[in-house]
Amino acid sequence: MSILFHAYPLARQALFAMDAETAHEVTLKALQRAYECNATRTLLRAAPLAPVDLMGLRVPNAVGLAAGLDKNGAYIDALGNLGFGFVEVGTVTPRPQPGNPKPRLFRLPQAHALINRLGFNNLGLDAFIANVTRSQWRGRGGILGLNIGKNADTPIGQAADDYLKGLRGVFPHADYVTVNISSPNTQNLRSLQGGDELNDLLAQLRDARKALADTHGRDVPLAVKIAPDLTSDQVDAIADILPRYGVNGVIATNTTLSRDAVKGLRHAEQAGGLSGPPVHELSLAVIARLKQRLGNALSIIGVGGIHGGRQAAEKMAAGADAVQIYTGLIYRGPALVRECVEATALRGATI
Repeated sequence: MSILFHAYPLARQALFAMDAETAHEVTLKALQRAYECNATRTLLRAAPLAPVDLMGLRVPNAVGLAAGLDKNGAYIDALGNLGFGFVEVGTVTPRPQPGNPKPRLFRLPQAHALINRLGFNNLGLDAFIANVTRSQWRGRGGILGLNIGKNADTPIGQAADDYLKGLRGVFPHADYVTVNISSPNTQNLRSLQGGDELNDLLAQLRDARKALADTHGRDVPLAVKIAPDLTSDQVDAIADILPRYGVNGVIATNTTLSRDAVKGLRHAEQAGGLSGPPVHELSLAVIARLKQRLGNALSIIGVGGIHGGRQAAEKMAAGADAVQIYTGLIYRGPALVRECVEATALRGATI
């Protein structure tokens, strides 16, 4: 068993003494060094094999890394070797952008939660693709999702142009592509989840995807990531729209704007999206509604508030075909991956 399982609780004390964003960068660099020294290879080999079908892809297990942890795709191999069945990186925008002013990432330790208003900070599409092509994860059989968004200064009426640029750029390098229309940190982005806006965006992406598939001789599954703050009617409308345009999966959910579960905690008043356990029940409700509406027409990936195997299993029981983790990894470390793999291998049984 790797020392990382046992060392992380001690390392977390030091990391949590740092500014949250600085700690994030330090952790990724340390993980890369550990990977280069072969210290994490045993974690990948130790991960139980519990393959599932996801958007037409066969993945080694149902536990993935959520987008946002590695926005520039610079640490794909190191992260993949923690035992994930699939890895998603981004969100990438066509042009580089710094994101919102710092500080913009806040811990709420009492709730094992985070609030972020990063704002799609990334190095842009060209640097992202260069990083992705340098990685060896796909060449070794790993499943890689690439998450695309729009630049903050692109008018919402021209958002489709950015998503089309993103799709064309990442298509040859992805096992699946995620369309992120649910971040709360880019002005008006969530309006793209509305009926008319979503129909228009997906129609353009469908046509571009068909042309790309013809050019490259292979299709690439498309997923859409949605918010947890939708009404049941809004979820129903999205569920009705997605299959019309050949979308293969829906990722439920992104971060929440609600603060009901963290009232009174330090940093709870900070603007941005809340992640971690406070999102779990919101995410479960969206997953269950999607499953009721979609049946098996699309794959559902459950995200939000997975702090242990129990929450991962509950996502599966609600109707998810796979799950992704992010904030739980910050608080629990790499041991969380194996725990969730074992829980999801039971296909929704409670533990």
